[in-house]
Amino acid sequence: MTDPSPTRSHYDVVVVGGGHNGLVAAAYLARAGRSVLVVERLDHTGGAAVSAPAFPGVPTRLSRYSYLVSLMPTRLITELGLDLSLVSRDTASYSPESRDGRDTGLLVESVEGEATRRSFTDLLGAERGRAEHEAWQRFYADVAGLAAVVAPTLMEPLPAEQAVRDQVDAAVWRDLVQRPLGETIEARFSDDLVRGVVGTDALIGTFASMHDPSLAQNRCFLYHLIGNGTGEWRVPVGGMGAVTDALARAAAQAGAEVLTGAGVSAIRTGPAGEAGGGAEVTWHDGTRERTVGATRVLANVSPWVLSILRGAPEEPGLKPEGSQLKINLLLDRLPRLRSGVDPAVAFAGTLHLGESWSALQAAYDDAAAGRLPARLPGEVYCHSLSDGSILGDVPAGTHTLTYFGLHTPARLFEGDDGSRKQLAVERAIASLDEHLAEPLMGCVARDAHGDPCLEAKVPQDVERDLAMPGGHIFHGDLDWPWAPGRALLDTPARRWGVQTDHEAVMVCGSGSRRGGAVSGLGGHSAAMAALEELDGAPAR
Repeated sequence: MTDPSPTRSHYDVVVVGGGHNGLVAAAYLARAGRSVLVVERLDHTGGAAVSAPAFPGVPTRLSRYSYLVSLMPTRLITELGLDLSLVSRDTASYSPESRDGRDTGLLVESVEGEATRRSFTDLLGAERGRAEHEAWQRFYADVAGLAAVVAPTLMEPLPAEQAVRDQVDAAVWRDLVQRPLGETIEARFSDDLVRGVVGTDALIGTFASMHDPSLAQNRCFLYHLIGNGTGEWRVPVGGMGAVTDALARAAAQAGAEVLTGAGVSAIRTGPAGEAGGGAEVTWHDGTRERTVGATRVLANVSPWVLSILRGAPEEPGLKPEGSQLKINLLLDRLPRLRSGVDPAVAFAGTLHLGESWSALQAAYDDAAAGRLPARLPGEVYCHSLSDGSILGDVPAGTHTLTYFGLHTPARLFEGDDGSRKQLAVERAIASLDEHLAEPLMGCVARDAHGDPCLEAKVPQDVERDLAMPGGHIFHGDLDWPWAPGRALLDTPARRWGVQTDHEAVMVCGSGSRRGGAVSGLGGHSAAMAALEELDGAPAR
């Protein structure tokens, strides 16, 4: 991206890792007049938020890792002047199911209307369907109430837990924050499929029971439903790479330097840094080793990796464990469904597969016992229905398809020779085939070599490609986006939730207090904390 040589021997801030959060931090800091260097291990920026062709001879650019945007605040997009378009999906979700000898399903519109109400009654009958739909509306109204309180705080210093709690109905706080989400869902809903559809947002990239006392599932659920106060997941026009490209332009235009192909090997603090504090960052540019000094280092890597870069030994017991199966496909045409629903409607949102309440529990039990789930739960997305620009010059009717599997923790693929991964792919496809009027593989396009356009990634692949330890897409379990009652908030880094054990180093990625997903929040929080420390006054 730039000349491999830094222009200075010392910077106000060095950002380690050029993923989207690192670019957000660089853009804010450079716009504030600070000297900023971003060093990135790969030959491109973006981390998981990238678009690229995946199949030989096929121009379609897929969002190969992360794929939707919800948590990135509109305010952040506006403040950085990002040339970025996010489009809504007409369908929120469709959940096909065979019930009582008939092929049916549950359709939920993005803006709920008559079709959603009718889908509940068609699935469950008039009386029960009406009651379950009303329970659905009450539940998501309660979620929206919590989101409306939390979302405005995400670009401010961490609010105190009590300050958030005081603005939320006590019963809602109990149901969503204090008790395992599984208890709440079972109390609120009666239907097995409806319960599962609600619960899946708690399990994306998170291996946990819905009744886990750690409440990891509750925190995952919250992050999936608070984006901009609405929880809507939108498609970036041009793919996820458009997000990175816009951020990279903003950082460069503000004056930040970005070096790619620069794998950092050490971050040293203390005497090795500048007098009075600071740090040194060392990397290899492919020709020789280089080192620069920094007043502050923002680490856009996982906390586990950061610890190693700072000289601590690897501790396998502390390494995060990811849990997902990602499959990217290109189709000649969308397959027909047995239920008869229009594929352009069913595939336009999130298509839930094997995600009834009982199926999710059975899959969790299998995986917890070290077995690949016999019936794999997962979700399917067709981004090209919302954004045809990613397809390129391909025949009419061509579409992308993305599958995201749940309850597939990294432990299931340890030492795998490829056969376990292949079995997981086969079970994922089978979960879709059981609802199709034609086999999925009969609709899959072929690449220039005549091979099916199918790419699969288990957690170990994500770790290898992106240096995310354990393939954990959040760099570890998510935290509540507020400060616990007894939290010490005596420094800018602590107030913004980006602290480490050394004042010169801050976390700036998904491992920060409000990290996780493509949000930019980790980068924004770290930039604001750094500016407070560098300027001696709160950053705004």
